[in-house]
Amino acid sequence: MKRITFALLLAASANTAFAEEVGKVDVDWLGNDIVIEAFPDPKVEGVTCHVAYFERGLVDRLQNGNWFEDPSNSSIQCSQTGAINVGDIDRSDEGENIFSQRRSIIWKSLNVTRIFDSENNTLIYLAHANEVQNGSAKMSLSTIPLYSEK
Repeated sequence: MKRITFALLLAASANTAFAEEVGKVDVDWLGNDIVIEAFPDPKVEGVTCHVAYFERGLVDRLQNGNWFEDPSNSSIQCSQTGAINVGDIDRSDEGENIFSQRRSIIWKSLNVTRIFDSENNTLIYLAHANEVQNGSAKMSLSTIPLYSEK
């Protein structure tokens, strides 16, 4: 059973980028922070995204309970950081999840979905929370126009 679970987790994360923490800002005396992570788009060479999210500190968790959950709030900015080479990406209107990070033990995760707007030749990156029971309207959007040389 453990092998199956590990294999499923590995398969689910095969196309998901891994982020590197590049900044951490203290926001109060409770130990709460805003964390900034960078990750390259795993299928679009030359694009790097930065995601910022709120991370609760130990004192906040002690005072307010809810030990195993962080807020869904996030922000994203993606930029061209090299020559863009769009690989084999999902071009459906649902897009493709390229980054995921747990915000609670079971129920909630922070996701980044890439959507290709073919009519406007633009990559759209949407940071949003997935929640099992209650959907979240908290989101952030970043776009990268793909200019073609003529």
